Amino acid sequence: MARDSVTVYVASDSAGDTGEQAVRAAAAQFHPLQVHIRRIGFIQTVEAIDSVLDMAASDGIVLYTLVIPELRERMAKQAAARGIPAVDLLGPLIEQMERRFGRPSRHEPGLNHVLDAGYFRKVEAVEFAVRYDDARDVTGICKADIVLTGVSRTSKTPLSMVLAHKTFKVANVPLVPELAPPKELFQVDPRKVIGLTIRTDALNAIRKERLKALGLPDTASYATMERIEQELEYAHRIMKQIGCVIIDVSNKAVEETASLILEHFNYA
Repeated sequence: MARDSVTVYVASDSAGDTGEQAVRAAAAQFHPLQVHIRRIGFIQTVEAIDSVLDMAASDGIVLYTLVIPELRERMAKQAAARGIPAVDLLGPLIEQMERRFGRPSRHEPGLNHVLDAGYFRKVEAVEFAVRYDDARDVTGICKADIVLTGVSRTSKTPLSMVLAHKTFKVANVPLVPELAPPKELFQVDPRKVIGLTIRTDALNAIRKERLKALGLPDTASYATMERIEQELEYAHRIMKQIGCVIIDVSNKAVEETASLILEHFNYA
């Protein structure tokens, strides 16, 4: 029966991040229909499995990422017995890998969240991105792995955080016609600098929405086509002076732009 919303219960013996990301990727294919996600993490008992199925019994879908075989088997059997749609995201892949390796998996939940050296590098990179956001401290420009620059609302801060979660130290520098860029922007290796640009109409729409969110009229000069064109022309002059790569972020998701940046640095 057709409907305009569905609830997906993400069950995991870890945090459930992987399952939620998978559901969101699938849900994007059904926009603007509503997909509600309920995450139930750190499942360790069969009773918890039964509780999830109770919640989904009325009309839900279960997606599970369970690495403990007993829990995975319980979910599969009980969901089938109760006629509840359930998708095992990790089980088939783990089983195929076990066959290829000729040995069982470790069956330990949460290994991708272990507090190892990589985790601490990520934390350090996130702290770096926060400290050196919007050129609040220009000394970060020369310390960064990647320097992002562009006019306001070209996703500099969100990009910094996405890249930080991939353990890259990122500083970002706003370009405003009335303010001279910090000298450090011209001293750093231009191969580390990524200039972000955007179509005038796209930036106009984004800035108008930003003003509305702040409760301000969208007629403010910040969002006028004339002001935006002035800013973008100025930014392009600075980027040309630096000699950096320029990426157009128009209609691109932050993750897509981040992938392009990593490809540029051969980190993809």
